[in-house]
Amino acid sequence: MTEEIIIAGFGGQGVLSMGKILAYSGIMQDQEVSWLPSYGPEMRGGTANVTVILSDERISSPYLRVFDSAIILNQQSMDKFEESVKPGGFIIYDPNGINHHPTRTDIQIYTIEGAKIAAEMGNKKIFNMVILGGFLKVKPIVKMENVIDGLKKSLSERYHHLIPKNEEALHKGLESIEKYEVEETILS
Repeated sequence: MTEEIIIAGFGGQGVLSMGKILAYSGIMQDQEVSWLPSYGPEMRGGTANVTVILSDERISSPYLRVFDSAIILNQQSMDKFEESVKPGGFIIYDPNGINHHPTRTDIQIYTIEGAKIAAEMGNKKIFNMVILGGFLKVKPIVKMENVIDGLKKSLSERYHHLIPKNEEALHKGLESIEKYEVEETILS
């Protein structure tokens, strides 16, 4: 099993953290792992993405042009990465701020209202955990207990009091993801 994932959005949305947590989770499952972050000079508000590869075999290169799964958190990332998903792959996205929804019919598409759910839960910083929970519902590539352990490893000690809220956000994401059907226009 090899899963090649791109997570992309604005800096400050927890894109890199989400990737790091997935990577730690894979390590705890004795998988080969690659975590390759990329972000603009602006950091917060600029674009950020991370490529994560989880595999049962050696990973030959961390550089990818196509992906099995894409987690998309803004319009710029949708424009850039929609076509990079392999046929039969997945796009999971938060529709908040997305004006041009995905149109491909050769992939599976899911939406999750991560920003809205995080706001309803009273903490916008758990947005990325809501999204990650939704992703793991449709692609259960790592065990939830390893995700929680990965969260503990990626958060500094002073934020460990937030782990229960993050765990709650993961479970809320599992419940909240929905299949998105591309509307096909009938040309007459």
